Amino acid sequence: MKNGVYGILKARFLLDEDAIKNWRFIVFIIFLVIVMIYNTQSYEKKVFRISELTNEVKELRSEFVDRRSELMKLKMESTVARQMEARQILPSTVPPIKIKVVKEVEKGFFDNLWQ
Repeated sequence: MKNGVYGILKARFLLDEDAIKNWRFIVFIIFLVIVMIYNTQSYEKKVFRISELTNEVKELRSEFVDRRSELMKLKMESTVARQMEARQILPSTVPPIKIKVVKEVEKGFFDNLWQ
């Protein structure tokens, strides 16, 4: 046991005859660690981007609601009438009348014959 721990502390497992196997394993572990670090960084970058986009969507939605309420106020008849009074265009006091157009039915050949 003492020789095993002492050998590990002195790194003799990297200098022995079958050290090439150990070096391959160490390089493989280092490669896996690098891949894991890259994946973690990529994941965190995506999470931050999603958070930014969520905040932007909330801001745009609130701006949309504000603009829509402004439009509703501008479209009201009282607002339009007030703006037209400045140009001396007043709303009509007489209600509109519905005009019906009756299409005259064309008489056929036989209808004209019997008249």
